[in-house]
Amino acid sequence: MEQHFYQDSMLAHDSPIRFDGQVAIVTGAGRGLGRAHALQLAERGAKVVVNDLGVARDGAEPGASAAQEVAAEIRARGGEAIASTASVTDNDAVQKMVDETMRTWGRIDILVNNAGFLRDKSFSKMALDDFQAIVDVHLMAAVRCTKAVWDIMKAQHYGRIVMTTSSSGLYGNFGQANYGAAKMALVGLMQTLGIEGQKYNVRVNCLAPSATTRMTEELFSAEDCALLTPESVAPGLVYLVSEGAPTRMILCAGAGAFGTSSITLTNSIYVGSGPNAAELIAAHAEQLRDRKGETVPSSGLEQSRQEVAKARIARAIAGATVEAEK
Repeated sequence: MEQHFYQDSMLAHDSPIRFDGQVAIVTGAGRGLGRAHALQLAERGAKVVVNDLGVARDGAEPGASAAQEVAAEIRARGGEAIASTASVTDNDAVQKMVDETMRTWGRIDILVNNAGFLRDKSFSKMALDDFQAIVDVHLMAAVRCTKAVWDIMKAQHYGRIVMTTSSSGLYGNFGQANYGAAKMALVGLMQTLGIEGQKYNVRVNCLAPSATTRMTEELFSAEDCALLTPESVAPGLVYLVSEGAPTRMILCAGAGAFGTSSITLTNSIYVGSGPNAAELIAAHAEQLRDRKGETVPSSGLEQSRQEVAKARIARAIAGATVEAEK
């Protein structure tokens, strides 16, 4: 595999990414990744709403100190920040946070949906209440926050939104059916909102971080933990919410390494819908999985268009064969 390494000494950027005059809301910003995101945005000039309910790793024991401490840290460094303890699982609380932000600063340019907690168990042992709680705090919280700022960003003709997805959603992980389902659902949300926001200059992306936080610290060795810092992920977030940001990107980030993940479509096979169609699919499974010529569809309609095109070609060939045999 070809390797690419870029260091500060090897590559200088003539135009530093700045957020002067912009307002950012970062949920789950009291610790870990959210804190690193908030500090980076503030350091680059953004006014930051530091949102955090202050809950424990499993969502229990809320408290206000985490958000207030990070907001105070930003102000101590010369930045502007306000703390919010709004629960992202509460529609009214989210709307109140957004309304307060608009009263204070008059605009919202950036939303980072980062809040969440874990309730890991194998699917057999998982209570449905725990499944619902994770879907609510990861997926529906992002929906609530995004819905609350969406029309503001459209009216401004400017907005940058990031959904925090996960490798557990993209690729699966034992004991995280609830978390993986919610995190993959965020990808689908991002894909559609990216399409809907395009003409309004509202760009929507996903960040899939690998970082040592209180949610993941048990998974890695001490050596890996020293590399997988939240601060090593934050530059990816900065890129995704910058003026020149892409849209509909899934950026994978960890330990200062960055890549992208994509939902792809292989070049279809055509077997028709006859009585042996299922057997033909099974017989050509390797060709079905062949990634040569795969594409990243720009919308869901491309799948249907590819399938219809294959069917039309097959019918045309069949028709031509019949004519040739007459």
